[in-house]
Order: sequence, then C-alpha cells, then structure tokens
Amino acid sequence: MFELYQNTMQTLTVIIPTFNEEKYIQDCLHSVAFAHQIIIVDSYSTDDTLNIAKNFNCEIIQRQFDNFSNQKNEAIKLAKGDWILFVDADERVPHKLKYELLEAIENPKHNAYKIKFPHFYMNRFLYHTENKVVRLVKNDGVYFEGEVHEKLIHKGTVGLLNNFMIHYTYKGLFHYIKKKDSYAWFQAKMSTDKNKKATYFHLVFKPFYRFFHTYFIRRGFLDGIPGLAVATIDAYGVFSRYVKMILIEKDLK
Repeated sequence: MFELYQNTMQTLTVIIPTFNEEKYIQDCLHSVAFAHQIIIVDSYSTDDTLNIAKNFNCEIIQRQFDNFSNQKNEAIKLAKGDWILFVDADERVPHKLKYELLEAIENPKHNAYKIKFPHFYMNRFLYHTENKVVRLVKNDGVYFEGEVHEKLIHKGTVGLLNNFMIHYTYKGLFHYIKKKDSYAWFQAKMSTDKNKKATYFHLVFKPFYRFFHTYFIRRGFLDGIPGLAVATIDAYGVFSRYVKMILIEKDLK
C-alpha cells in the first residue's frame, strides 16, 4: 500500500459510499488499496458489505441515507489526505489510471480532475457514451450540493485524465430502468421545490432531445444495439422525470 508513496509527498484519501454492495465492494477496495486513507460511508447495508470491508485497511462510518451530497460531505469531514478521490462501489481503478492519478497529485497542474467513465452495458464498454466527471480534487474546502446527480464544489481549474475508470454501470435492463426511475423522483422533487412547472412540451421535446443528443451528438450509434438501448432508456428517464413532476404538482404521488 505504501510502496508507491515512498518517494512522494502528497497523500490521497478515497471515499466510497455504499449500500448493499457485497458483489462489488471487494474488487473496488482492491483497486484503491494504494491510497493512504480509505473511507466507506455506508447507508446501513443489510448484506455482507461491511463484513467484507472490514478485511481491508479502511475506515467505516454509517449514517441514514437522506441524499447523495450529505453522504459524501460527512465523509469529507474525516478526509486526511491532500487529495480526495471519490469512487463508487461498482467502479474500479485500473493500473494505468492509478499511476496517472499518482502523477497528477504529485505534480498537479490543476486543483481538480475529471475522469472518463465509459458505460458498461450488455457485457461491453460503450466508449462513445462515456461521461467525464470531476472525481479527483484537492482537499481544500470541497463539498457536494444537490440531492441527485450531485455537483462537487471546489476551487481552481479542472483538468482531464487520459485513462478510463472501469464502471459496471448497469446490471441489466430492469436495473437500468429502476435506476432511472429512482433518479427521476429525486429530480422531480428538486424541480418542484424550486417552483418549476412541467408542460406537455417538456414531455415531448425533452425526451426526444435527450435521445438525439445521446445517440447522434455523442455518437452512441457507434456502440451498436447497446448504444441504441442506452439512448432510448436515457430518453425514458427524462420523460419519467416530467411525468413525476406533474404527479407531484397534482398531489397524485
């Protein structure tokens, strides 16, 4: 764990939020074992997640889940590293990315870095529907805001790392749709709390544009049938959000 750091000065904390991740947490922890500090913030898992985690050199805290930002913000308070890397339990840090991370924190050109996340669906990685997300940041007053698709607030400029994070995004069609529905409720509530209104224009145009953007602009069509499936379900997720906004507005939830 410390061999990689013997000639370095910068330290790294990894933060992993968990809830019933027994199928994924062991491989995740193996992939980040190079960090100085690993913090798991758990939402009271009922499976074997924590028993597995206890076999690794990590700190475990538990809190009742209220939203994604608060879970991570609680762990940030305990972070001792000069830098923080945020990793989900179904993600893996490959060797190439590991060494790039270490180089970035030891000779930083920015205060934060985005990492590439190709979607994993139908047993393949979809490199044309990748996301680029800020996950590596200088530990300097950082925090998250927002209940879903939370935003990381940080200081300074943002760079982009070249290597990919492995992310087992969706465990199957029904898991994918269920995840979209779950996010849709969060997003709908956030929008109605801000007094935003859903119209029939939103129900028609917004899902169409999401499909067009994912499939054509982001070149999802190059990923074949899986790319088409992702674009279609992404559009469904947008449609679902506005339907749920209407249900909330009419007090029909």
